[in-house]
Amino acid sequence: MPDFSERELRDALGCFATGVTVVTTMTPRGPLGITANSFASVSLDPPLVLWSPARKSRRFPAFEAAPHFAIHVLSVEQKVLAEHFALPGDGFAGVDFTSGIGGTPLLAGCAARFECRHAAGHDGGDHLIVVGEVLRLEQADVEPLIFHRGRYCGLGNG
Repeated sequence: MPDFSERELRDALGCFATGVTVVTTMTPRGPLGITANSFASVSLDPPLVLWSPARKSRRFPAFEAAPHFAIHVLSVEQKVLAEHFALPGDGFAGVDFTSGIGGTPLLAGCAARFECRHAAGHDGGDHLIVVGEVLRLEQADVEPLIFHRGRYCGLGNG
């Protein structure tokens, strides 16, 4: 049994600055998105990335079953999108998007975007580790949005 509380663990993990992503997919009910900072590269050959949705999320079943998804690395100018997709609900009301591989909703203006095919899912406790094969990517020369100690910031003001 650990000798620390869940709050202490969250606070310590918050010391690790992460990028901020919005992961999107198309469902039978329409587009779905969620803010996530659990994103990492896995492999260059084949090109694999991962992210980890929380099992307790109402959106979890859709992302667990999604054959395609897109991971959008947000720019510092997209803090509003990060906050928007962190709220309960489907989150696409008033959000412009285009369609990508498998009908996946694509957001513009990101630092990077990875269109993926679901390659594997692995148990990760209260999260699922979703591995995606990168099928297409884009990147831009913009400052990324960072999450550190419970708040959003940029590289120059963290």
